[in-house]
Amino acid sequence: MTKPIVPDSFISAMPKAELHIHLEGAIQPATVLELAAAHGMLDTLPAHDEEGLRRWFVFRDFDHFVDIYEAIQALVRTGEDFATIAYRNGEDMAAQGIRYRELTVTTFTHTHLLGKGLAIEEIFAGLEDGRRRARRDFGVDMRWVIDIPRNVGSKPGRGYDPLSANVTLAHARYGMDHGVVGFGLGGNEVGAPPEVFAHAFAAAKAEGLRSLPHAGETCGPESVWGALHDLGAERIGHGVRAVEDPALLLHLKERQIPLEINPTSNICLGVYANPDQHPFAHLDRMGLFVTVNSDDPPFFNTDLLGEYRLLANTFGYDKANLARIARNALVASYAEPGLKQNLLAEFDGWLAALDHSS
Repeated sequence: MTKPIVPDSFISAMPKAELHIHLEGAIQPATVLELAAAHGMLDTLPAHDEEGLRRWFVFRDFDHFVDIYEAIQALVRTGEDFATIAYRNGEDMAAQGIRYRELTVTTFTHTHLLGKGLAIEEIFAGLEDGRRRARRDFGVDMRWVIDIPRNVGSKPGRGYDPLSANVTLAHARYGMDHGVVGFGLGGNEVGAPPEVFAHAFAAAKAEGLRSLPHAGETCGPESVWGALHDLGAERIGHGVRAVEDPALLLHLKERQIPLEINPTSNICLGVYANPDQHPFAHLDRMGLFVTVNSDDPPFFNTDLLGEYRLLANTFGYDKANLARIARNALVASYAEPGLKQNLLAEFDGWLAALDHSS
């Protein structure tokens, strides 16, 4: 049976939202070079042109991924830099037909780990400036998820240091007037289970922040259960390893807890060996609430358009099913009610017009 072919024009034109993408992991090579030149740090990079950086970005292994991520984070040194990367993110959204994004930002790294001396007020001033200008120039909307770097706060054999969680909570609280909608938990799950961060998530939820942790990527179903039971997770970042536990699948299905799935990222990071083994379509067929996302797009040579192409070309999704997945992301977003209503109305209007013309 021939898989349906969906033209790129359909995927590009479809109004989209993206819920799982890291701001620092979405910086494109041209911006990397601009930041490095501005701070006299070109010698920290292995190449001084975009093509050379793209070759450097080609994923080799997890250690290589971390090296690139840390090198790029070190280049973001001022509030103006945050304004630049937020604005460029808006430009990228417009080019892909993405109307709304919730971007994860690991503020603790910039205020405490890299010796920059950045204040949280400076970071949010930059983010606010960048997203407002992007809204004005490109008509796109961004909101932020501030996440705990879990490996900083949890050291196997050394106990738990709550500093990163407590500081990140303070950052997220401060940012609620500047577009922050969620509280996250990122990093490598191995040796850093969600349960130890329960106090911070309880406090965040009490403040009105949404619980949006990563779970079920490098660790299995136990990580997802921990995020649900101890962190009160309202969406799960990744969550694909839930496929290994029938009881967890039933729980997620019955409660329609959205999963922020990143197929290309999962394959590059070795969670699955190839696209044929990835469980996205299986989870969808079972009735779980799934969305598709790009995670750290330049590191994995992808973008959101590429993830939708993967659904079409590898998993056999037709136009109707691609549109259903795209609408899921809008429904699962934490845009404020008026904006969310407008986004859904735009999407439904686009789909109705398409149906009428076909």
